[in-house]
Amino acid sequence: MKIGILGYGNLGKGVECAVKNSADMELAAVFTRRDPASVKLLTSGVPVYSVNDAKKYKDQVDVLVICGGSATDLPKQTPEYAEYFNVIDSFDTHARIPEHFANVDKAAKNSKHTALISCGWDPGMFSLARLYANCILPDGNDYTFWGKGVSQGHSDAIRRVEGVKNGKQYTIPVQSALEAVRAGKNPELTTRQKHTRECFVVAEEGADKAKIEKQIKEMPNYFADYDTTVHFISEEELARDHAGIPHGGFVFRTGKTGWNKEYNNVIEYSLKLDSNPAFTSSVLIAYARAVYRMNKEGLTGCKTVFDVAPAYLSPLSGEEIRAHLL
Repeated sequence: MKIGILGYGNLGKGVECAVKNSADMELAAVFTRRDPASVKLLTSGVPVYSVNDAKKYKDQVDVLVICGGSATDLPKQTPEYAEYFNVIDSFDTHARIPEHFANVDKAAKNSKHTALISCGWDPGMFSLARLYANCILPDGNDYTFWGKGVSQGHSDAIRRVEGVKNGKQYTIPVQSALEAVRAGKNPELTTRQKHTRECFVVAEEGADKAKIEKQIKEMPNYFADYDTTVHFISEEELARDHAGIPHGGFVFRTGKTGWNKEYNNVIEYSLKLDSNPAFTSSVLIAYARAVYRMNKEGLTGCKTVFDVAPAYLSPLSGEEIRAHLL
């Protein structure tokens, strides 16, 4: 299977490594906004092209993994490239997924391609955990906690604020809320009661820091519903103390079973990740395999992780999966 990468930032580099570790895949092409000659891949012999030329090389790629520079890139890029490639992305603005799905679905159906959106760990693996648990415990409550870790989407949102030179954002679960859920107490929690957000911002020289802080704290879909702390630090401090991209989180479903609903149950799924983009890349590559197989079977249009049978993700045969994993 031939994989193409659109965008070569942290996520693109992660996809390259994930392809290297997949025996049934090869990296066929990388498309970049930068000067192609300036991009140094870890894999030798792979051509690097300008994004402007991507459509010329559609026959070289079975699945294009779109590693947009930000959440604002993907709503434009994914439907655009779904006209020419089978595509997959990690779009993670939950509130806009229905809109994004509709746009990509139209483009992919018109071109008879298969597209899969919002694939990663949340949305993605956490989404599956929520769905499975809801089906098993229909009488219950859902809880999702993220962190402590760096959110790439929220960090990018900080960097788009006027006057911000650089920045990172940490999502932090409120420990008392997490422990109450784990204990099966079924608390009613507001968004603000579940998480706090901590921002480390490098401001441009002469920038209005009070204005920057206000814009960050009032940003809808990102910070407005949370207790948010903004720290202004130097570029040197950011590089020294915040170079990594760790993340993780927890999905819980608590619910009742039994004739009289006398039994309490807690389902917990958790992740602890040294590198958010490296893990997200591994999820994308597994689902790229599924996109390729589904397209070969004539399943076109836009899909999500809910539409993919687990066997499509594995390089193993059905017999091997049943023998070793069932």
